[in-house]
Amino acid sequence: LGQLVAGIAHEINNPVNFIYGNVSYASEYAKELLSLVELYQEHYPDPVPPIQEEIEAVELDYLLEDFPKVLKSIRGGADRIRQIVVSLRNFSRLDEAEVKAVDIHSGIESTLLILQNRFKAKPPSIPAIELVKEYGELPKIECYAGQMNQVFMNIISNAIDAVEEKRRQLGSRTDVLPDEELSEAKPRIIIRTSVVDENAIAIEIIDNGAGMSESVRTKIFDPFFTTKPVGSGTGLGLSISYQVVVEKHKGQLDCFSEVAEGSEFVIAIPIKQLTINN
Repeated sequence: LGQLVAGIAHEINNPVNFIYGNVSYASEYAKELLSLVELYQEHYPDPVPPIQEEIEAVELDYLLEDFPKVLKSIRGGADRIRQIVVSLRNFSRLDEAEVKAVDIHSGIESTLLILQNRFKAKPPSIPAIELVKEYGELPKIECYAGQMNQVFMNIISNAIDAVEEKRRQLGSRTDVLPDEELSEAKPRIIIRTSVVDENAIAIEIIDNGAGMSESVRTKIFDPFFTTKPVGSGTGLGLSISYQVVVEKHKGQLDCFSEVAEGSEFVIAIPIKQLTINN
């Protein structure tokens, strides 16, 4: 999967760079052509009837105003695709077979960019999910970067599912909730990072979603266990995450949760890997 993602990212990158690079030239050419048109208007304010008719047909004043905006939008879109390509490359991390010192925040940011669409509001009734990032000062961490990125993907995706489930449970009740409760009910995910001690760091992923009972919480790391509807989950995401954190990185993965109060996942991993597991 990592090779597939990296291959697609590479193939997308070449045409996107071509578009991005040429938009700059197109913008300069457009600026010069539009300046020439304005110069013509200044020196020939009364064009012959055929030209006047064409000016009205193409809505020249609107075109002069809107065309630079269109080019700016194209440049913004190309830049956005370039960011996604970089995130896909960072996320796939083909060097994951080796332990390397990496910036954990970069991995989290790549994951968030890939999931960005799920945080957005879906009008008319579904609000955006508030994302709160409380990043500490972290050293580079020796880890299997691609596998850790997959852990972030699994846990953050589950957090999004949890807040969406709570949002469904509240339904139209949000119209009658007091302001204080409404603020608490607003979907929110907090990602907090910190140094635990000289040997380890912690990543906390906290949501104010539906939460889970103690009987469910004790099973969430079991293979194939899921509370999601058939077809919506395999029950493997958290099990694999546990293996990556605990078995592969000699760290800890804990979950704290209460029904209707949300959940907190705490990932603790060593700063340096003393032994390499194959």
